[in-house]
Amino acid sequence: MPTKRVLAIASGGGHWIELMQLKPALEGHEVVWCTVDRAYQAHVAGAPFYVVSDATRWDRLRLLRSLFEVACVVWKVRPDVVLSTGALPGWFGIVFGKIMGAKTIWLDSLANAERLSMAGAWARPFADLWLTQSPSVARPSGPHYFGTVIG
Repeated sequence: MPTKRVLAIASGGGHWIELMQLKPALEGHEVVWCTVDRAYQAHVAGAPFYVVSDATRWDRLRLLRSLFEVACVVWKVRPDVVLSTGALPGWFGIVFGKIMGAKTIWLDSLANAERLSMAGAWARPFADLWLTQSPSVARPSGPHYFGTVIG
């Protein structure tokens, strides 16, 4: 299998922890990491790493700043694949990745065990592979359930 350039992007906290659980699946590929906290760089020491602004849908200025920063990262990295466990920066990554022709994977956070996250629902039109970590959220049309990254 040829090496792919993967942009792995997530916001902080549980989203980042879940993304870290996927590191073994990404071995053998050129992985570029992107998140909202420079301290997380220690988790991927030596790998390309970008920090973008965190934002919520209520903070319009930070939201626009995050959107612009993520767009710049995607443009610079030019990934073959964009992988995200959420939330808003990850959604921006999926959208811009799709626009640039990358394959996109959205894995909704395990924290959303009873219903899909808002960003997860928004990811549907942009995700080539749309996944949930909760069997009760899965539907035949997606998101699909194949297990969890944290047991």
